[in-house]
Amino acid sequence: MYAITGITGKVGGALARTLLAAGLPVRAVVRDAERAAPWAALGCEIASARMEDAEALAAAFAGTQGVFILPPSEFDPAPGFPEAAAVIDAVSAALVKASPAKVVCLSTIGAQATQVNLLTQRTMIEVALRKLPMPVTFLRPGWFMENAAWDIASARDRGIVASYLQPLDKPVPMVATADVGRVAAELLQQAWTGTRVVELEGPRRVSPDDIAAAFARIFDRPVHAETVARTTWELLFRSQGMKQPLQRIRMLDGFNEGWIDFEGRHDDVLRGQVELETVLRDMVSHQA
Repeated sequence: MYAITGITGKVGGALARTLLAAGLPVRAVVRDAERAAPWAALGCEIASARMEDAEALAAAFAGTQGVFILPPSEFDPAPGFPEAAAVIDAVSAALVKASPAKVVCLSTIGAQATQVNLLTQRTMIEVALRKLPMPVTFLRPGWFMENAAWDIASARDRGIVASYLQPLDKPVPMVATADVGRVAAELLQQAWTGTRVVELEGPRRVSPDDIAAAFARIFDRPVHAETVARTTWELLFRSQGMKQPLQRIRMLDGFNEGWIDFEGRHDDVLRGQVELETVLRDMVSHQA
């Protein structure tokens, strides 16, 4: 039995479908059992647990061969990341109590960075789970290609991709969530000892100019990337309702300045299979 948190999201869903296709048993760990009905119909066991509830998580993880931890994303965290800390404490206690055979935890590119930024939440969970007695793998994917969903309307209607990633011709490690889920499923089925880090990006690195060119082919119209001026970021984020935009700004700076990158050698980074244009076409078709 494999317990999966975050199964209603893209990564967790891709992971679950991969395991089910291989004939392996899956326990969907969800906070709302009603949302898990489609997974129950596919044959998954359903366990209800909030990510801050150590006792419920321990029950959900009990008797499993492997557990996949997908920490919830907090895009406007309070100073000191108390939201992430509450989840980390609960997950750590639950894993110690349930004692699954192994754990795969979704982390992020740049989790090793010492500069505090939005991704520090993943750094924190890596630090905590490294203390566990069972084998743990941290899967560190690059920037999700699906983040380009925010650009679809602008590319289609105005021919513009407004980019916080700069300069526009700089390739950035990106990966499709389908690849992340597939690799997570493969990792859960492996045997290893101790703690390891697996870094993952797509078939090739992607620049904002590449995203604009892909949209141009999809919409059959001219599309170009434009930089969003660094001096406007805080005001823009606050206009979107963010109370604490600084950590997001630092994350973007990290990608642009290069201190958010993979820790291992380039040759050691796993390569996904899904191309950028495949992801964009799929997202556009679902918005049509």
